[in-house]
Amino acid sequence: MAEDLLRVRDLSTRFFTEDGQVNAVESVDFDVRDGEVFGIVGESGSGKSVTALSVIDLVESPGRITSGEVWYRNADLAEEVRDDTPEAVDGEFVDVRRVPENVRRSLRGPSFSTIFQDPMSSLNPSLTVGEQIAEAVEVQRRARSNPRSTRSRTQGYGLTDLLSSAVLPSKSYVSDESRAEAIDLLEQVGIPDPAERADEYPHEFSGGMLQRAMIAQALAGEPDVLIADEPTTALDVTIQAQILDLLRDLQDETGMSIMMITHNLGVIARMCDRVGVMYAGEIVERGTLEDVFDDPVHPYTRGLLGSIPDLDDPAPRLQPIEGNVPDLYDEEMEDRCYFADRCPKAMEECLNHPPEFEVGATPEESPEGGGGTADSGERTGEHTARCVLAQHEYDPSQALPNDYFESGARRKSESEPEEVSADD
Repeated sequence: MAEDLLRVRDLSTRFFTEDGQVNAVESVDFDVRDGEVFGIVGESGSGKSVTALSVIDLVESPGRITSGEVWYRNADLAEEVRDDTPEAVDGEFVDVRRVPENVRRSLRGPSFSTIFQDPMSSLNPSLTVGEQIAEAVEVQRRARSNPRSTRSRTQGYGLTDLLSSAVLPSKSYVSDESRAEAIDLLEQVGIPDPAERADEYPHEFSGGMLQRAMIAQALAGEPDVLIADEPTTALDVTIQAQILDLLRDLQDETGMSIMMITHNLGVIARMCDRVGVMYAGEIVERGTLEDVFDDPVHPYTRGLLGSIPDLDDPAPRLQPIEGNVPDLYDEEMEDRCYFADRCPKAMEECLNHPPEFEVGATPEESPEGGGGTADSGERTGEHTARCVLAQHEYDPSQALPNDYFESGARRKSESEPEEVSADD
């Protein structure tokens, strides 16, 4: 079994808006192992992209990571930060949430890199594609040549440098070597005539070529973990297949691990070794691809799979999941299974918030609390689910009435007195 490269433990992210607190990511646990593709799948609004941004600390205001640990295996980094932040080090693992911000920022590129959803909005329309990739290469080249502790001083490039570069080409931030490597990266990701294409602007690229350019930019730092956030969105089926094949080929060549964020189960089936199914900010089921696709336990997972047409027998009608993903406002999230109001097998037990169970284990054998301890890396098992059905069969005698949540909401509103303002 491959070793863990990344261990995410109890990660939670909140958005503090004028309308209230939004619990976008709720106590998420998962591992990413050496050389594997780990997929996170779920409906839009389930928290997949925010989870990815939380791992690399790119959540913008009003969002904030409120708790959790992100343990990254890197012996050199562990040795480097051990004296200053010993609490962040456990053997070869470093909790990047505890290291200084400048150290965490320096990991973006050589350790973690991201392919964002929309390459047209992610690339600068006023710069050529080649220049933007060359800048990414130059940043990583300078970073590798300097100790992490001195990078912020030796890499300074301020307004004076920018004005000088506009007048004096010799003062350009990007070196000829970085430009040449940018062209090589474009060729590596399958861009035809890369030297000529490097001088073109993003609007001159097709959607598939832009996505390839984004992959080239992400590869500039030779990352250990590549986070692909909906990398095939808005692409036609043929181009989607080409992009996925490209990612697989690049992984085989470089040995990097990939976090695949998608709502497309076909992409998961084609690419992933293991998968986590996400709903309402939680990972509700995870395991190997075979576990989740061939023996799903959580009704939400079964609902997703039931929404896919069967090419061998297209006659049966699809079974959509009734209802909608909750809006995740804190005051509206009851302390229960978040899927219970949409679940066809909701029981009285589901009115309690379920822990993560090992599928098939007895209550005595299945530890609560997710993917294992951060320090030892112990796992509860390959196949887990945040559902009571992981431990016992559905009991119709314990089923909730079909209108339970609707009538419950009505009874609550009728029983609670109206709020009276101070002015009244």
